Amino acid sequence: MRTALVIGTGLIGTSAALALAQRGVTVHLTDHDPEQARTAAALGAGTDEAPTGPVDLAVVAAPPAHVAATLADAMRRGLARGYLDVASVKGGPRRELEALGLDLSAYIGTHPMSGREKSGPLAATGDLFEGRPWVLTPTRDTDTEVLNLALELVSHCRAVPVVMDADAHDRAVALVSHMPHLVSSLVAARLEHAEEAAVRLCGQGIRDVTRVAASDPRMWIDILSANPGPVADLLTDVAADLDETVQALRALQASDEAKRREGTTGIEDVLRRGNAGQVRVPGKHGSAPRVYETVAVLIDDQPGQLARIFADAGAARVNIEDVRIEHATGQQAGLVQLMVEPKAVPVLTGALRERGWALRQ
Repeated sequence: MRTALVIGTGLIGTSAALALAQRGVTVHLTDHDPEQARTAAALGAGTDEAPTGPVDLAVVAAPPAHVAATLADAMRRGLARGYLDVASVKGGPRRELEALGLDLSAYIGTHPMSGREKSGPLAATGDLFEGRPWVLTPTRDTDTEVLNLALELVSHCRAVPVVMDADAHDRAVALVSHMPHLVSSLVAARLEHAEEAAVRLCGQGIRDVTRVAASDPRMWIDILSANPGPVADLLTDVAADLDETVQALRALQASDEAKRREGTTGIEDVLRRGNAGQVRVPGKHGSAPRVYETVAVLIDDQPGQLARIFADAGAARVNIEDVRIEHATGQQAGLVQLMVEPKAVPVLTGALRERGWALRQ
């Protein structure tokens, strides 16, 4: 691939353009908002000048509701040898294109499974997709050259290609992305009018649960409007679980011992099912989940603290597998939780204590 046209310079489009440009591909940028395309170009994602002829690959990074129309326009104008989109739903746009009577041999639907709570070109990074799954949904009609162009894009973005059926993809993302986002928003909505004294008690748990609720509502309306059925089916099941959980909690308030035992069993069931589901979430780099141990370090909220910790861990030749930061409420301090292999714990704790760090047992 030597040339590409990115149509839509939001977070995903600009991030893909940055990755391509960094690997020597000549990238042309266009957007319904010319200022946004100019911003992406200023970031080094390519040029906002139109290509002089067909490019190798056109990447449509428009909202799901506009994908089919944008692709149809690009294909009718012959802007590229191959076309793909990066929308978070796949079945609907393809059926819309089929209904328009277009030759879809030059098209493949794709979806990079990566993103951020922030949107727009200023939130983009060239490594956004690194190590993340990138779903490809070819059909028997997909031209081999187009599939290879899509695989080349995925490779340039350092993502991991995953081939799926389009409708199976839509059911899967409803489960692992769309439904959890709504549940996160529902939990966060409970905080909107909560008493300030209660909100000040928020810790890392509530931050984890509500993190994705910070995303742009307009973007998510587009996403959910394109995949409402599978999401509604999943929320129906969640609603049934919530009803049973509420009944179990009410039973815990009963004066009757048998009722309380019944309530305990119900709550234990949902918690154990949660444990069973959580362990199926892929671990680092998509591998099977691994059990790490945590070394907790108390830090002051000052510049350079994290860099010093990582440098000291590196000097001890300990690899930090994951990290979390819990900020102390009302204090300029926090707790850094370093996840490491169990065998590395004594090495790391000894090295950090030697360098003056305060550890929490």
